[in-house]
Order: sequence, then C-alpha cells, then structure tokens
Amino acid sequence: MLELSRLSKRYGEVLALDKCTFRVERGRMLGFLGPNGAGKTTAMRSVFNLVRLDEGSVTWRGRPVGQSERLRFGYMPEQRGLYPKMKIGKQLTYLGRIHGMSAAEAGAAAERWLEELGLSDRIGDPLEKLSHGNQQRVQLAAALIHDPELLVLDEPFSGLDPFGVETMAEILRSRAAAGAAVVFSSHQLDMVEDLCQDVAIINRGRVVMGGEVRQLKMDSPYWVIEVEMRTADTERLSRLDAVVSVDFDGYRHRIVVRKGGDLSELVSRLDLGGDVRHFTFSAPSLSELFREAVMG
Repeated sequence: MLELSRLSKRYGEVLALDKCTFRVERGRMLGFLGPNGAGKTTAMRSVFNLVRLDEGSVTWRGRPVGQSERLRFGYMPEQRGLYPKMKIGKQLTYLGRIHGMSAAEAGAAAERWLEELGLSDRIGDPLEKLSHGNQQRVQLAAALIHDPELLVLDEPFSGLDPFGVETMAEILRSRAAAGAAVVFSSHQLDMVEDLCQDVAIINRGRVVMGGEVRQLKMDSPYWVIEVEMRTADTERLSRLDAVVSVDFDGYRHRIVVRKGGDLSELVSRLDLGGDVRHFTFSAPSLSELFREAVMG
C-alpha cells in the first residue's frame, strides 16, 4: 500500500499541498482528481522525491520510500520524460537496465510491451518520429518495462484516440488484477468512474473527498432522476421542495433531489400515467460528486 500522509508544500505564496492525505491499495486503481492547479502533479512527484516536501511522509507497505522502493515503481509524467532522438527499443531497454534488469530481460520486455501497445513495427524509430498518441504509449511502456509494484500515472489518457484509450485502460486493469497498486490523474471523470474502485479528490492542495467510488455515491445526500417527457417542464419542476436542480438537454430532464425529501409532489407533476417515456432513479455520478466536492 502507498500512503501519502499530511503532505504540505509551499512555493513562495502558493500553497501547493495542504496536509494532502490518501492511500492506494495493491490490486486496486485510484483516480486522483482535481481542477487544474489543485496539487495533483506535486503530490505524485513527491512519491519519487522530485519535490522536497515541507511536511508529511510517503510510505510503501508502512515504510518510508527510498531509492530501492522507487526502483520497483513505475512513473509516467504528464510531460515527456524520454529522449526524443533515441530509438524507442533501445530507450526502453536502457530504462529496464536502470531498474536492475539484464540486457536480455530488458530487451525482451521492450519487445513485449511495444507489441502489446501496437508499436512493434516502430521499435527502431526515434521517439520524435511518432505521433503524440504513440509517444504516450511509449511513455506507458517505459513505466511498465520492469513490471512495477506501483504505477503512478499523470494524465495517461491525454492525447489518445479511442483505440488508444481502450488499450491503455485494459493494460491498467490487467496490472491492478495482477496485484499492482495503480494511481492516475485524469480530467475524464466518466472513464475514472468506469475504471477505478477508489478516488481521491483534491482541491487547493487538500483532499476534500476520498474513498471507494460505490460507497461515496451511496453516501451522497442526493438522488438523481432522469426523465424523458413529451413536454418540457423545467421551471415548474425546479420549484418543488425536494428538488435541488433540474437540467434539460432538449431530450431528457436530469433532476437532482434530496434524500429523505417528499417526492410525492414530484411524482404527481411527472404524471407517470402517460406523459413520461423514460424514467430512471440512481445515485449521482462521479462528475456530480466532483462538482459538489470542489464547488459545493
């Protein structure tokens, strides 16, 4: 288990981390979420001692993280961390050697991951000859080359086409299923909800919501009703006591209601006898939890 405990970091007048605390379990994926500038990258860089913390600790399996532990971790920075003019096969082999692999082991692993990522035909090309999305895949291969126990990925889905997103997601699922701890940051909240068992939402350097996604959704004080009706009734619905908000996209109403509120007037207003074509009742989405945590 990776645990970040009460991390604090200040850059002049800017408080980048403010007692930031969360943990990542082995065999699970955690989505690390927050608006731009919230402190995600600073927290992730601290795992690799790339940031000198003012306070706090980073531990792996209950012990302080040192160089030997970091050699068993995989890191994918948001900015390119590879050599643009070096051939990708040689580059991945070199990185594997740094992590303690033999030349034969590293070379075989490089070939395996490039094949897995659909880049086996580019093994002799320099990185700069690849598209942005393919460079992103090579960056993932560099993080995976040594079969790490922990993966820390900063915006790994950025710039990928739908096929690349699917490939990346499947690899992350397989690594977690094999027992690795996986944490990644992303602004694609629907994907995080689909992939991750756990989330940590950071705002202004402090984790403002965290835990198991399913439990966070069930613990929300709100329910969400989606209704497709023949007529638009947004204004009248929004005035009902139990209703928090109503959005209408021209096709469906999305109604957020308070748990425990009296929904009888709402049901009456919807006229379930004939006007409603579609009706669902569910917990809020991760996107709605995020908005509530950051803006509420």
